[in-house]
Amino acid sequence: MAFRFLHVSDLHFGAGSEAGIGQGLDGLVDALEPGLIVVSGDLAHRGRLRELEQAHAFLQRLGRPLLVVPGNHDIPRSLTRRFVRSFAGFEQVWGSTEPVYRTDEILAVGLNSARPWRHQSGGVRQSQLERAAGLMADAAPGALRVVVLHHHLIGAPWRSRKKPVAYRNRVLSALVDAGAELILAGHIHQAAVSERHEFEVTENDIRAVTVSVAPGLGQPRPQRRGEARGAQAYEVTEEAITVETRVWRDGDWALTGVRRFPRGTRPLS
Repeated sequence: MAFRFLHVSDLHFGAGSEAGIGQGLDGLVDALEPGLIVVSGDLAHRGRLRELEQAHAFLQRLGRPLLVVPGNHDIPRSLTRRFVRSFAGFEQVWGSTEPVYRTDEILAVGLNSARPWRHQSGGVRQSQLERAAGLMADAAPGALRVVVLHHHLIGAPWRSRKKPVAYRNRVLSALVDAGAELILAGHIHQAAVSERHEFEVTENDIRAVTVSVAPGLGQPRPQRRGEARGAQAYEVTEEAITVETRVWRDGDWALTGVRRFPRGTRPLS
């Protein structure tokens, strides 16, 4: 039996596009009936508590389990609060910057890649990678092992000046070694999906790992081209992961792409 879940990112509450953020999302959730909604950061635009609270109310009313990690915009802009109380507001609203969601079908591990001193590329510490490895080692047999962070590990399909997470190769290698099957991110406001063997040459390890970036749901820079508003939907079976990219246009969620990737070491039939 297939398990479905939804991935949204970069809501940017407080940027002035709040009225459009929720357009049709209720309907999309009702249509897909996801068992989980993953949110990969930048819920707020300026890291203000009221912005985080608005995002919390918006997501809670969808009535689905949530796994939410912070992004670089969820840190206060004030230099004092940025470095001394970096995640106080986020933790007040969401409880943890590195949540875990666990069922027999899926283990989703949140990683906090936001760093007050490295605004764009972020970072992941070795201790975070070791914690994720320990959690994935205890996943239920057959459960999809998912890692969620804000900063991307693969580039945008055409234009983005945003760098991937710092030490991307080390982070990706550690997550692959830990058993991750699906790595989700946001940050670049463009959809990108790939299986790691499409961009990484490996000697012996042929286990499939899918890397996916969701398009932004908010639109803080309406004057900039190349920032479609959308979401990624995932359907997981024992053999494969299917990724659907949906973009909001003409008052509806247009299905713009479907890709199917293998799980484990066997190729798709």
